[in-house]
This record gives sequence, structure tokens and C-alpha cells, in this order.
Amino acid sequence: MKISYNWIKQFIKTDWDAEKTGELLTDLGLEVEGIDNFEFVKGALEGIVVGHVLSCVPHENADKLKLTSVDIGEAEPVQIVCGAPNVAEGQKVPVATIGTTLYDEKGEAWAIKKGKIRGEYSFGMICAEDELGLGKGHDGIMILEESLVPGTPLNTVFEVEKDHVYEIGLTPNRADAMSHFGVARDLKAGFLQSEINTSLDTPSVSSFHVENRSKRIQIEVENSDLAPRYCGVTISGIKVAPSPQWLQNRLKAIGITPKNNVVDATNYVLHELGQPLHAFDAESIIGGKIKVKTLTKGTKFTTLDEVERELHEDDLMICDQEKPLCFAGILGGLHSGVSEKTTSIFLESAYFNPISVRKTAKRHGLNTDASFRFERGIDPNITEYALKRAALLIQQTAGGYVTSDLDDFYPKKIEDFQVFLTFKKINQLIGQEIDPGTIKSILASLDIRVNNVTESGLGLTIPAYRVDVQREVDVIEEILRVYGYNNIEFSEKLNASISNSNRFEDYRLQNVIANQLVGQGFYEMMANSLTKDYSALSDTIKKEYNVDILNPLSQDLSVMRQSLLFSALESTAYNLNRKNENLKLFEFGKTYHSFPNGREEHKHLTLCLSGNKNKERWNSPAQKNDFFYAKGSIQSILERLNLAEGISYQPVKNSIFSEGLQLGFQKKKLVEFGVVKKAILKKFGIDQEVIFADFDWAAVIEMAKNKEVKFQPIQKYPSVRRDFALLLDQHISFNDIYEIAHKTERKLLKDVDLFDVYEGKNLPEGKKSYAVSFVFLDEHKTLTDKQVDKTMSKLQQQFEKQLGAELR
Repeated sequence: MKISYNWIKQFIKTDWDAEKTGELLTDLGLEVEGIDNFEFVKGALEGIVVGHVLSCVPHENADKLKLTSVDIGEAEPVQIVCGAPNVAEGQKVPVATIGTTLYDEKGEAWAIKKGKIRGEYSFGMICAEDELGLGKGHDGIMILEESLVPGTPLNTVFEVEKDHVYEIGLTPNRADAMSHFGVARDLKAGFLQSEINTSLDTPSVSSFHVENRSKRIQIEVENSDLAPRYCGVTISGIKVAPSPQWLQNRLKAIGITPKNNVVDATNYVLHELGQPLHAFDAESIIGGKIKVKTLTKGTKFTTLDEVERELHEDDLMICDQEKPLCFAGILGGLHSGVSEKTTSIFLESAYFNPISVRKTAKRHGLNTDASFRFERGIDPNITEYALKRAALLIQQTAGGYVTSDLDDFYPKKIEDFQVFLTFKKINQLIGQEIDPGTIKSILASLDIRVNNVTESGLGLTIPAYRVDVQREVDVIEEILRVYGYNNIEFSEKLNASISNSNRFEDYRLQNVIANQLVGQGFYEMMANSLTKDYSALSDTIKKEYNVDILNPLSQDLSVMRQSLLFSALESTAYNLNRKNENLKLFEFGKTYHSFPNGREEHKHLTLCLSGNKNKERWNSPAQKNDFFYAKGSIQSILERLNLAEGISYQPVKNSIFSEGLQLGFQKKKLVEFGVVKKAILKKFGIDQEVIFADFDWAAVIEMAKNKEVKFQPIQKYPSVRRDFALLLDQHISFNDIYEIAHKTERKLLKDVDLFDVYEGKNLPEGKKSYAVSFVFLDEHKTLTDKQVDKTMSKLQQQFEKQLGAELR
């Protein structure tokens, strides 16, 4: 937000320099991010002096040039070659001396140098209006008053104003400071705290009066909840023209392009007082009535930016008897605004519901100075005053007279807030006792009225424009920012307590697993919990279970996510589009569900893999992030949490996977993982395989807490390995072999592993070959071949019996 220092000083008198004032604003919570120097005339006429033309004769070598001798207040006159048709002897003219910098229409600088023109030297330049930035005239040189003394700096003649413009990083809660008056109001509080007595002056509107009632436009508000207050008045006999220079300069200083005297006046009051206004061409209002209402969905409306939009049924509109004229509090219509032909206007000043304005602005992708303020909440009690101020300003710049009573629709006054502030809470939050007299002084400087004083605290009335101060802690924050954070003393003693936390605390286990995954080459991602509705992509996400956002920033952020998959796919697509094709990502996050019996949050850990595991190198080929690599990563997580033993595997039942597995422990589902369906990937523009794993993190923590950690010494006796090459049916999985083996031999069998799969030639149709290794160990003695052979024989029998296996 840009704030002009000269403009502020129209409200509050101060002799502080801009930098010192900027420091005070920052201390008050209005952080000054930068201070720019602004010149209302580029270059501030530096180097331009009054010259007296002593002689003017034709140039011998050029028909259109003249040779002048000009007194510029120095010991000797200077010779200047001039091509202006109106230059003549005896004139007082502006002269740019040698070394002066002038600026063209595009703002580009060029310097005045000693030159030779058609054989004659020229020691300066006699200037026209546009060359100085004092106007647009270029028919000839600028003629000055005859009484001016040669050599007088021109910036003293025209009193060229310079300004300092603050760039303030306004936080969303400080709606009260969205104007020059609001900033000045804060400065006053800061000055009083610094023991500088000053007053806050506001423009008078006492001269506002109704000339006649010949053009009254009736106001009708259908929904007072959306438009709690609406004021309007008509002004006739105006003449639309460019604004006076002072008004244009004020707007230019804060980056506003002047348009005409009526629009500029409304913009001026907007940035002066923080009250948005809108001027309608009164002749375009059919039926002599303004209706503030919503229209049917799909109604067409063309805004000032010449874009035709379809209205939503909740969009609040300003209408006449036949058509919409304006988005309430946002943007006007193409055919109802002020034009060069306008002679009478209807001037609007209102207080609109902030939520309604924000929804409409976001829905249509509009962001204006008016919507910026209405969305955050303006002062509902300044509406009439601002309307009178704007009306007087329009009369001052465009002429005209008020031709109707000021109509003010305000059925239910927006009351101030009541808060009780306790001294104990102040001391508790600030950490330092502040004198009650100082507290009351600060509150008074912030327009917060003290109604009653007790031993325990203060009963306060907060003005309605302070929409961010409605609780006791908010008042304490106001006291602290004015008192000064830098004035709070630091304690010389630091107290801390050590808490005894469980090693199975959520954050501890998250750190353990996160560190492990990072060590395996994964990157942690943090996605937004707000997302779009993806219920159409999977039947596991039900639209009726969505937690909808009442006031979404956009349609892409309209619901709380029910699955972490789609935010992972958004991240994947974002990376792939930037040629980052090898991805291993993980995220700890929550999903949100609105079930019939209440809302629930579920904690998850998800893995997302795509592309290659490692970079392609000269001595090793690139390997893909495949299904089995993902399975290994999942198993490593479970092993780290001591959950590897007793894990069951079964096919996953989830519509997002084309193939996958579900891992469980003691009949509790822990993980689902698999290859994401191509149809889903296509919706995100992903054309390479993506493997996704979803841990029920709450279940994982619960299982980890209940699982005892067992310790055992390093084995004294050697283990024995034996292998089988088994001919099996295609549908038999390794997990079947694994479970049968462990059920057959519970004591000696320590490990079963699959080290080769063959499905090629020389095998019967529908068959495959598994090469399986078995590791045996007796913890008390060395195994003999006889014991191992006997166990292997038992395993062979069970495989043949239960799986129909054959040894190859």
C-alpha cells in the first residue's frame, strides 16, 4: 500500500522527516518496506532559471531558427539558438542552463550541453511547457510574468512540490489503516506516546447543502444483510474534464492514473478516508430507482474492463429498474459509468458485507481498490461523511449542485464492541507491568473508550471500524504496539522445564522415519490441505464426505483433501513439467472427512515414486522406481518400527490402483500401495508410471507402541542355506511359499528368500519357476546335514501337497 507523506500531513502536523516518521510507523505495526522520493514535476525544475530575452534576430544559416541573447542572472548574457516561432525580444522565459537534465514524455533523461547549431554556439535552451513537465503545450516557448527577476530558480516560481511515498506492508487484519486518514490516526497515537501533543484534523463538510430536489433517485435494498448501509445523492450540472493539477499530483504520487475530475474525486476520497465510492451517470439509471439485490444465475453483465460475465445467484448487484449497473463494492458496468458527456451523477457510498464482496471478487477473478477494502471491513459509520466529502470535492473540481436529499438506508446500526480488559492478563501476556494511566492514555489515543474502571480491569468500547479488535488479547496487542515492543525489558533469568516425553510420540517417530527416507534418497513435500473436489476420479473419495470451505479463495482450494494422492500427483506433474523426472517423495499429512456421525481427521504417511531410482552412470544402468522397490521401502519403514514380523499381505481393494498390495498387522490395515491407474495419471498430464503408498500413520504408531522390542546376542553357531527350484502354477505367489515354510518349520527356519524367477521357454504352459533360498539356524548347537535334509524334505512335501509344486 502506497502512502503519501504530504497527504498524511494534511491530517496531522509534524516537522519530523520522512525517515524518522517511517521508523515510528514500523514500530506501530505498519511496516514501512521502502520510502520513494516523488517529484510532481520530473526533475523538480532543477537547473531551470528565469531568463530575459535581450535580443532576438534571425539565424543567418537557417530560416526557422533565431539567435537570442538572454540574461540569466549571470555577469554576461548567454547566446541561445531557438526555433520557437513565438520567441521575441523583451520576454521573460524559462531557460535550461548547461548541465540541466530534462525528461521526455517517456521519462527518459537527456542533458543540456553546449552545442553548435548551423555555425552558431548555443549555451542553453529556452523551454516549452511540455519540456518542463508543466503542461502539454508545444506550440512555442513558455512566456513568464514580466515582473520576474532574471536568474530566479523556476522551482521557486511554481513552488514545485516534492513528496515521500511510503510502501507499507499492510497485514490483512489492519483494515483500519487502509487510508491516509487511518495511517495518520495511528501516527497520532505514536506521537502521544512519545509525549508529542498533536491533533488530528479532518476535512470539513459543513458547506454541504441541497440546492434543490429536482432529481431524486430512490434507493431500494432487498437484502440488508448483504448491504447493511447504503447512501446516495445526485449532483447535476457538472462538467466532466481533467482534474486540477493538485488532485492529479496526489493520485500520481500513490500510483493512481488520473481519469477525470469526477472519478478522480471518488478515488481521492477512497485513499483519503478508506471509503470506496462509485459515481453513476444519472441519465443511465432507468426508472429513477437504484435497487441493491441479487439476480438469477447466468445473467449476463459486462464490466468496465469490457469483459462479459455470467452472474452467480449470490452476487450482490447495483441495478436500475431493468438491468444491473455495477458489482456491489467491486467494479462498475461498461455503460453506467461517468463519460465526457455526463452532466449529472448519482453518487454512491455504502457498507457491504465483507464476505459477500470477497466471494464475488474471487468468483469472477476481480481485484480492485474498492474490493480490497470492503473484503477486510471498512468503517460503517463514515459512510455519510465520506459521501458529503466526495460531493463537495466534485463540486469544487467539476461544478454542479446537489439536486436531491442525501438518502441513507441504515436499518440496523452496526454497534461498537464491548470488551473487559483485566490488568492481570495484560501483565501476564506482556511480561511487564505497565502503569494503568499509560494504558488508559494509549487506549484513548486509539479511540477506545474506557467506560468503567475497577481494581481488576477496564470496561472498554471498541469502535466498529476496528474489526480486528474484538477480544481481550486483541486490545493487549494494541496497547503493546503503541507502547513499543522495544520498551519491553528482557529478563536476566531464563526458566525452562524438561518434559518427560514418550519415545513413541508422533513427532519423534516422524523424525525417525523422515531421516531414514531422506537417507534413502527421498524428498519431503508439504502440500496444501485445501484442494479441489477430486471425487469424480475415484469412488474411494465420496463427494458427500467433503469438508467444504465456506469462503474459498478459489475453486481449486474449495475443499479439505480426503486423500494425499492427488496433492502428490500435483507435485509430480509440477516436477515433470520442469524436466525433474526422477522422483521419490514422501509426506506426513492429514485427510479430512465429514462423515454422517461427525467430522474426522486422519494422519497419513505417503510415498510417491516415479522415474528412475538413480541417475544413469557409465558403470551402471538406470533402474526404475518399480513396484518391488516401493515394497522394499515400505518394509524398511516397518522394520525400523519393529513391525516387520507378522505382516500379512493381500491384494489391495482400492480403485486408484491398477495393481497393489495391502499390508496388515494383527488384522489391522497399515499400508496400501500400488501402481496408480493410467486414467487418473492422464488427468494430471502424467505419462510415466507412478507408485503410491499410503500408511495409516495412527495405526502404525499404535502398533509400534504395543510391540515389544526383543534383544538377542550375536549367534555363536553357523547358519545353513539350502535352495529349491520349484515349478509352480502362475497364480501362486511367493507369499504363499513364505507362509507355508514358516508354518512347517517354526524353530530352525530363520529366513526365506526368492532370488530368481523364470517364466521363459522349456516350461509347461501356465507354469513358472521360483528359485527359493532357506536359511536354518540352531541357537544352541551346530546343525547337522541330517537335520537340515529332514527339514527340507518336510518343506518339499508341504509345497507339493498345498501348492502342487514340483522340484526342477
